[in-house]
Amino acid sequence: MKVAIAGAGAVGRSIARELIRSGHDVMLLERKLDHIDQAAIAEAQWVLADACELSLLETAELQNYDVVIAATGDDKANLVLSLLAKTEFGVDRVVARVNDPRNEWLFDAAWGVDVAVSTPRMLASLVEEAVSVGDLVHLMTFRKGQANLVEITLPENTPLAGKPVRKLRLPRDAALVTILRGGRVIVPQSDDPLEGGDELLFVAAKEVENELRTAVGLI
Repeated sequence: MKVAIAGAGAVGRSIARELIRSGHDVMLLERKLDHIDQAAIAEAQWVLADACELSLLETAELQNYDVVIAATGDDKANLVLSLLAKTEFGVDRVVARVNDPRNEWLFDAAWGVDVAVSTPRMLASLVEEAVSVGDLVHLMTFRKGQANLVEITLPENTPLAGKPVRKLRLPRDAALVTILRGGRVIVPQSDDPLEGGDELLFVAAKEVENELRTAVGLI
């Protein structure tokens, strides 16, 4: 897979290293000359370019990339790049970094964003996930489908204990994708029994979240 990353700061470089380690082709776009250090990630293609300049993106042949990641420290730049990547170059998947949570509402399909990643919100979600039992916690939003990845930890005294997964009466636009139990990752089957303390990961449309809470006995 070919991935273009705008912003060669700490975040962009970390993403590039992980993707290269997984065997992907990576191009790093950076507008500041002093941030370009080819020796730091020799396997990446480094390009000196302002990711908001259409002509420079054309020179970089952005249309040949499967994924664009807008990872700069400037939300305005990330939005502009996302829109250009989607509308001018037809990039299939656009992931954008949200630096200021107050701007998160802008990072949607209207600006070409398929997935918005807000570090402050992710950290807050991880804290909630670690301490919340018997509540629904948002972990990630998939903007393209208007669905969320949510986590629910069943209380130890849950009435669902011992009941098979098939007994969950989930709403139409919700799916149980994983059960985390101790050190195990369980791909749920219809006959698998639920236990108190299980962490249930769902993909669900926002409008059915209350129905989901009811299905697992939170309401």
